[in-house]
Amino acid sequence: MSATDRQAVADFLYLEARLADEGRYDEWESLWTDDALYWIPAGGDDPDPDRQLSFAYDNRARIASRVRQLRSGTHHTQVPPSRLRRLIANVEVFTIFWGPVWQQAPNSALVTQINQFFEFILTSALIDQMHEYSVPGRKVAHGKRIGSIMIATPKLHASVTDAAVQHMLQHEITTNAAVPKPTPNTLYFVYLEPGVKVVQGGAASCQAFCGYHSDISGQIFYAAMPFPGCAACRGGLPVFDALTSTSSHELCEAITDPIPGQGWYDDAHGEIGDICAWKTKKIGQYVVQLEWSNHAGKCI
Repeated sequence: MSATDRQAVADFLYLEARLADEGRYDEWESLWTDDALYWIPAGGDDPDPDRQLSFAYDNRARIASRVRQLRSGTHHTQVPPSRLRRLIANVEVFTIFWGPVWQQAPNSALVTQINQFFEFILTSALIDQMHEYSVPGRKVAHGKRIGSIMIATPKLHASVTDAAVQHMLQHEITTNAAVPKPTPNTLYFVYLEPGVKVVQGGAASCQAFCGYHSDISGQIFYAAMPFPGCAACRGGLPVFDALTSTSSHELCEAITDPIPGQGWYDDAHGEIGDICAWKTKKIGQYVVQLEWSNHAGKCI
């Protein structure tokens, strides 16, 4: 399969998932050809749907019937409806350091340290903890760091909006050959240079958050990481330890809830990192945040 064909398949799957997630069932149904089969295996080692229980194994007529029932308003359903789980199973981290200050000492040393942190942590016990959030056919396992760049443009000012972060990221993906194209496993970490406030959803870094993760149309997954230039975002830690703590927080949340609110998410307390904010431990030489464990019923 050529790279072009592979991208076309990925684009189709992203579209199909987005239409289902958003409840746009007429558009979703129109994607299916007459010879389509919609199969959701229930797990197990036998992949044969004739011998193995399935959550769904629908031909084209059954697909249409399900959509008609949903539109009728009288079909038995869940209230509230179950979320569709999105996971990043084998995360591939690409780091982007935005701003010329990253190219100067002492911050240039932080670039090296952050990349080394990801090289270690993506195959560590922290990722092993995420195994419990696997679902049938989608097992969370070790990942890898796939690259890094430093960019000086567009020039940053005292604050930058999430829309600007998204625009920069899309521009780099489109025009910079050093930046990998998005896949279901790609997670871009964008580190902002010191002195830049990030504004997202009407809230600002160092006031309401110390980092966040999000998505662009369900196809590009990213985390925005402001420099911990305030006491609130250092949490009493040295700068590098504060960066690894917040980075681990966003990493684990992005793996388990890459489209915020559509994965492992608690309506009262938020994502698995939010529940355990600023509770830390060390894995190897690195400070990481504790994460919520459903199995243990506590932060571990």
